[in-house]
Amino acid sequence: MPSERIVVGMSGGVDSAVAALLLKEQGYDVVGVFMKNWEEKDDEGICTAAADYEDVRRVCDAIGIPYSSVNFTKEYWERVFQIFLSEYAAGRTPNPDILCNKEIKFRAFLEFAQKMGSKKLATGHYARVRRDCDGVKLLKAVDLNKDQTYFLAGISAAQLSAAVFPVGELYKPELRELARRSGIPVSDKKDSTGICFIGERNFKRFLMQYLPAQPGDIVTPDGKTVGRHDGLMYYTLGQRRGLGIGGAGEGGRWFVVDKDLANNRLIVTQGETGRLFSGALRASSLNWFAGGPPRQSFDCMVKHRYRQMDQAAHVEVCGSECLVTFQERQRAVTPGQWAVFYDGDVTLGGGVIEERIS
Repeated sequence: MPSERIVVGMSGGVDSAVAALLLKEQGYDVVGVFMKNWEEKDDEGICTAAADYEDVRRVCDAIGIPYSSVNFTKEYWERVFQIFLSEYAAGRTPNPDILCNKEIKFRAFLEFAQKMGSKKLATGHYARVRRDCDGVKLLKAVDLNKDQTYFLAGISAAQLSAAVFPVGELYKPELRELARRSGIPVSDKKDSTGICFIGERNFKRFLMQYLPAQPGDIVTPDGKTVGRHDGLMYYTLGQRRGLGIGGAGEGGRWFVVDKDLANNRLIVTQGETGRLFSGALRASSLNWFAGGPPRQSFDCMVKHRYRQMDQAAHVEVCGSECLVTFQERQRAVTPGQWAVFYDGDVTLGGGVIEERIS
C-alpha cells in the first residue's frame, strides 16, 4: 500500500529542511515545494528567491525527495501587501507574517498541496498540534526561545487541523546538529529575520517606494517642537533610534510615545515615561481555535508582540471584540499588531490590537 503523501513548504532554511527529513524518515511520501511570494531584488541587487530555491534544490537532493515551486506573488500582493500598506498609511504597525500564514501558507498553499494529493501541509514552524476528543489545539513549541505560535494565531481551526509542524518538539541546537549529521547542506545557514517579504533590508527605504512621505513636526506632549519626522508611517511606538533629535532637550534618550494623525505630529518624550505604558487594550477580528472564547470573561496569559514574556491579563469578550486588562502596565502596546491569548502551552486565539488604553 503506497505511503501517505505530504507536501512540505520549503524555504531554503534549515528548519523546513529538517521538517522534510523527519517526515521522510517516518515513511511519508514527501514532496518539497518552494513558495515564491515576492518578486524583487534586495538592496544588494540579489534575487533572494532564486538563491533560496537553489538551497531548496540542494536540500531535496540530499534528502532524496522531489521538489517544485509555486508562485503566489499575485495572491500575496492582494491579500497581504495591500493591507500592509493601508495599515501603515493609517499610522498603524501591522504584522504581515500573521496575515501571510492565514491567507497564503495555510490557504492558497494548503489548497495547492491538496490538489497535489496531500491532505496536510507541513512547515518548519516551531509549534505543535494536538488532536484529541476536544478538537485540534495549537501548542507552544518545546523550544520557547523559537516558539512561533504568535504568528499562527490568525489561522482557522480547519487550517490548523491540516497543519503538521515536525520540528516543534526540537530545540534549535539539536535541530542544527541533526541537520549536520544527516548531511543537509544548509545546516549552518543563518536564520532569516525581518518582515517576511522584506527580509533584512532597510525598511524605511523599502516603504518609501510604495507610500509617499508626509513630513511633519516631532513634538513633546506639551506641543514643543523638537525636530522633524519623515512620515508617521516610518515610526512605531517605543522607538528610540533614528529620530534625529539626539541633541534636543535636557539629555536622555527620546522615545516615540504617540502619533497625532490629525495634525501629522510624532509625539516623543525623554525617558520611558508613563505615556509609553498602557493598562489595557481593545482588540478586534478575534480568532478562537475552539470556535469561541473559553468564557465571555476569563483570565489568561497574553502576548501583544512577538518575543515578549507572557503577561497576565483579564479578558472581557463582546462579540468580535474584547477588552484586555493587564495586571501590570505594558510598554508600547501597538495598534495593528496582535494580542495572542494563552492557557499554559495552549494557544487560545488572538485578535488585532485596535486601541491602547492608558
